[in-house]
Amino acid sequence: MIGLIFGDTDFPKEILKTIKKRKIKYLIVDLSKSKKFKKDKKSYAVSIGQFGKIINILKKNKCKKVLFAGKVNKPNFSKLKLDLKGIYYIPRIIKASKLGDAAILKEIIKILAQNKIRTENSLKFNPELSLKKGNFSKIKPNKQDQLDIKKAIKTLNNLGQYNFSQGVVVRNKKIVFIEGKGGTKKMLEKSRSKKLRNHGVLVKLPKKKQDIRLDLPTVGLKTFKQSKIAGLKGIVVKSKQHVFLDKSKCINFANKNKMFISVK
Repeated sequence: MIGLIFGDTDFPKEILKTIKKRKIKYLIVDLSKSKKFKKDKKSYAVSIGQFGKIINILKKNKCKKVLFAGKVNKPNFSKLKLDLKGIYYIPRIIKASKLGDAAILKEIIKILAQNKIRTENSLKFNPELSLKKGNFSKIKPNKQDQLDIKKAIKTLNNLGQYNFSQGVVVRNKKIVFIEGKGGTKKMLEKSRSKKLRNHGVLVKLPKKKQDIRLDLPTVGLKTFKQSKIAGLKGIVVKSKQHVFLDKSKCINFANKNKMFISVK
């Protein structure tokens, strides 16, 4: 039995498909905003502050392992539902939240470990959702693109492990926009160019010293469509440290729109 601690984005759906296909026993702790897994009979909709309930659900079902997938946003602590263990642990969560959304999940992992529940890598059941080094499109980055990529990687590496950002847009060696709390969609909306088309790159990398068991940079067809609207030429991710959804659709879209997909 594995406990699936799910937030938002489409990544959890891919994991669930694989789990069901392989007939692995599971339960879902649904932390998503819309409680998107409520129709699943094995799903438990809980608040991030209900640690007693979460731990009891896992222990009652003899879950000694859990897997995190999907984005868990910083909650409104003043409106958070708390149980007794939630009251006990919440100061740690509030402290962690000041370092970003990923820090909240890291703290939850520590709390689970203290209760003898181990966290698995989020790609454990879906390694095919992460690409190896190479180019996955007909178009390859040219010299200008490589300079933009180099600038983007250097920028992200200099931001530090506690920054919110996993993404940056660079055009002509100039930083256009760094991902903030609004996420990739907001960044790409702010990066649109009326003059330059098929120019510039989106680079998404894990933060320094990031726990790759959770909150991996994710790209999918929506990312490519938004990047195209923003006038970008390509997307770059780090080998085996990302989640790549809709792979074949993304490659087809990139080829059709003369965009590149590069994995470093």
